[in-house]
Amino acid sequence: PTTQCVENPPKPQYGGGIIINPELNHGLRGWSIHGKAEIEQRVSGDNKFIVAHSRNHPYDSISQKLYLREDKLYTFSAWIQVNSGNESVTAVFKTTSSGFKAAGSVIARSKCWSMLKGGFTVDESGPAELYFESKNSSVELWVDSISLQPFTQEQWRSHQDQSIEKTRKRKVRIHVADERGNPISNASISTEQKTQSFPFGCAINKNILTNTAYQNWFTSRFKVTVFENEMKWYTNEVSPGNEDYTDADAMLQFVKQRNIAVRGHTVLWEDPQFIQGWVASLTQSDLANAVNKRINSIVSRYKGELIAWDVVNENLHFWFFESKLGESASASFYNLAQSVDGNTTLFLNEFNTIEENLDDKSKPDKYLQKLSQIQSFPRQNVLRLGIGLQGHFGKPPNLPYIRAAIDTLASASLPIWITELDVARDFGEQTQAQYLEQILRELHAHPRVNGIMLWSAWAPGGCYRMCLTDNNFNNLATGNVVDKLMQEWGFTASVGTTDADGFFETSLSHGDYTVKIGRHNVTTSSAQSFVVSTADTSEQTTLVLQVSA
Repeated sequence: PTTQCVENPPKPQYGGGIIINPELNHGLRGWSIHGKAEIEQRVSGDNKFIVAHSRNHPYDSISQKLYLREDKLYTFSAWIQVNSGNESVTAVFKTTSSGFKAAGSVIARSKCWSMLKGGFTVDESGPAELYFESKNSSVELWVDSISLQPFTQEQWRSHQDQSIEKTRKRKVRIHVADERGNPISNASISTEQKTQSFPFGCAINKNILTNTAYQNWFTSRFKVTVFENEMKWYTNEVSPGNEDYTDADAMLQFVKQRNIAVRGHTVLWEDPQFIQGWVASLTQSDLANAVNKRINSIVSRYKGELIAWDVVNENLHFWFFESKLGESASASFYNLAQSVDGNTTLFLNEFNTIEENLDDKSKPDKYLQKLSQIQSFPRQNVLRLGIGLQGHFGKPPNLPYIRAAIDTLASASLPIWITELDVARDFGEQTQAQYLEQILRELHAHPRVNGIMLWSAWAPGGCYRMCLTDNNFNNLATGNVVDKLMQEWGFTASVGTTDADGFFETSLSHGDYTVKIGRHNVTTSSAQSFVVSTADTSEQTTLVLQVSA
């Protein structure tokens, strides 16, 4: 998908899928009135499209009746235009069994076409009706190149697996030979990833500093982390002028000694619920000074130590600092952070952009709008921005919508990280784990996702919403899912044996590896290093390893 507004819409995806007359080349066939609008076909040059006008309610528009199946995953797209201004337009499927299903939305403009992309599933098979809605009933809705494509569960999973193989992994062929070049058959091969190209990590908190079992469980799995609360302003400066980075410093030293990378979270948090009382009571000028001091203090303290910073947290839902300092306040915070540390990517961090499609504040188009506002601030031309998606799932995951939302965000050409992934415990242990696996597979398969962080820091009284272990650090069902996928994706050790010609073939995730070769259960060579590179575009890497006879 593209955020560009185009003069003429392209052909519909998948030829329109199960939509009748998707390009409106056959008049109004398949289309009818929804509500009390008037509809007509219009022509502009070679392009034909449908228009809903004389609308009185948000839901007055065009519609098409369909039959939806519960065992399918549906991807949806359409190109939208309004006759004046900029208006948010949503595609809705009205079903008899699952209620109203919002497929996706876009901020449509006049004089050009914008792409609406989304997706959904239904709980039961049955008839449904597609229509479009916009809160501003005075505008005309123009629609073209509509597509609704169903996929089976098997097709969806196959696409995930293919994408992971293409985007995240490469085939590796290891040839083992003796000093004379003779192949060695039935040699044992053990590969271990030392550095991941794809960061897959988990949050920690200060409990890890004093709990050896926690340390052992965590460090045997993850090479990247984020601190749950220890870098937040309300932790670092409980009272004005009394800064305390003791826990954050100790945790940073702990992970650095173990070559674990750290995301910084968070410089500022817009939610008034998490603003210290003394900060909330400051005058405008004193607040501006306090914020500048906060940014300078923490960003300079950890300059060069972090791989990313969440600069402003949840700024699409909350506006504490804007309400006090003006609407460009958050954009100025990125400017200041960039001036202090120009080499670390600075993220906006937000919830409900991929978790659900009913939160109007943080839909992908609203997220891109906020990014544009930040980028348009004076002197932001060199800003290293990133897209942070929290991923706190409290509803069953809508995989087609997740994919479509990330597709839309990817049009900004910025790094995309899943920063706080968890699934609510309310689903029960097994369903929670099942949903976690579905979400992780979808996210890891998306070629534009650059990293995933689980929000499962352990505490004796329980985790925020999703633990991976019990208090004895035995895996829960969610922890088993994580271990299974890390093994499947090649993040942990892989073993095998050479064939009669001395070859061993496997598929490994991008990263740095060591390999050991053994014969008859005896290691016959020291560990040798190799790299599975993202830069190498060939389908397979062949390694020739020599073993002393």
